Amino acid sequence: MLLSPQAERNWESLCSMLEDVLEDQSHRELFALELGSGTGQHVIRFAQKMPFVTWQPSDIKEESRDSIKAYIAATYAKTVLQPVHLDASEPWEKWAGLPRNSCDVIIAINLLQYSSFKTAQGVFNGAGQILKQNGLLITYGVYAINGTITPSCNERLDEELRQMNPEWGLPDIDVLRQLANKNDMRMERMIEMEDFFKCLIFRKI
Repeated sequence: MLLSPQAERNWESLCSMLEDVLEDQSHRELFALELGSGTGQHVIRFAQKMPFVTWQPSDIKEESRDSIKAYIAATYAKTVLQPVHLDASEPWEKWAGLPRNSCDVIIAINLLQYSSFKTAQGVFNGAGQILKQNGLLITYGVYAINGTITPSCNERLDEELRQMNPEWGLPDIDVLRQLANKNDMRMERMIEMEDFFKCLIFRKI
């Protein structure tokens, strides 16, 4: 069971956001895919707070998938499926066999800033296919707006990410909005979170 200090810090605010966004659908059973689930700390907490959602965690790294399995076993999570290998930069047909129009919700927490633009394109292309009509793609992270990054701590984060990998960095909200539009989705809400993080809510139309 891997432990992410950041996940331990932000799970409560993420849970509150998700409960708020999904409140009007809590009377029915939902199916949610998490892209880049990491340690598994988030998905376990989400499952405990929102029993009406069945969660499919996924990650590209085997060590992360092993950690998710350990969290599922330790918490006896009934609504969290075993994690699958999923590379969001690949065509949606390779997304662990998930059929078209099969997901009510797709969530990506801190994925886009640690990814190439090809991965961002893959996330939106895939979500456009795999989400049901009116389904939601929810991304959480730090973003640029109109090519501008503020405040200075986010500029430093962007520089650090680009030093780790030149293809990484803070994605621009307007670019993501364009990717959404190309894939029959619309950006519906932007929710301000702690430490200049934001949640972007895209709906499939």
